[in-house]
Amino acid sequence: MRARDIMSTDVVCINAKESVFDAAQLMLGAGVSAVPVVNDKGTVVGIVSEADLLRRVEIGTAAKKSWLSRLVSSEGAAAHEFVAAHGRRIADVMTREVVTAGEDTPLGGLVDLMERHKIKRIPIVRGGVRDGVRDGILAGVVSRSDLLRAVLSREPDQPVLQPTDRALRELVVAALEGHPWTSKWPVNVFANDGVVHLWGFVEGEEVRKAYRVAAENVPGVRRVKNHLRGLPASVAMGT
Repeated sequence: MRARDIMSTDVVCINAKESVFDAAQLMLGAGVSAVPVVNDKGTVVGIVSEADLLRRVEIGTAAKKSWLSRLVSSEGAAAHEFVAAHGRRIADVMTREVVTAGEDTPLGGLVDLMERHKIKRIPIVRGGVRDGVRDGILAGVVSRSDLLRAVLSREPDQPVLQPTDRALRELVVAALEGHPWTSKWPVNVFANDGVVHLWGFVEGEEVRKAYRVAAENVPGVRRVKNHLRGLPASVAMGT
């Protein structure tokens, strides 16, 4: 799946010429915490969020620095803070470095961008644009909620032809092999009417959990009974 497959196309955005008051009203009315900012051509030029409107002179929340902070602060930094607190145009207060993605970006790439930049939504732009570059016409937005809907869309809902116990055991054994966490010690697998039993020793609770999850994802497995145990300290020290 790619960005175009899950993005919201009914995007709430605002023109860079509008005021911060327009942005606040729009976000409250739409129930969103941030909106993309576009120019007259529909190109993404920034993003404005609740955080950009927190330090405002109108409500007495403009940043107040100590005399020492003012002493060491540069003129440019002081000017920037003044504009952020007093500026009335969105273009003056918006965040200009916007992380965007193209319509063909795989979902894995979108998640990487969200985690790397610590953001909750990514504007999707149309045109010859590389991921992370602010350019192109706004085509949609992908949020974390859209990714959750993608997960939900992949929930198994079709009945699976139940394999024989022998075939199911072979499928589970194959699913447990070749992982970085696969135990060096033998793990025994038994299958009975769709119920899989796991026996043996593994290195810790996380590995034990990984075995269960891998078995649960095998088509035909109805339930997993996890009898795996952590390696005794004396055995682990001797490995």
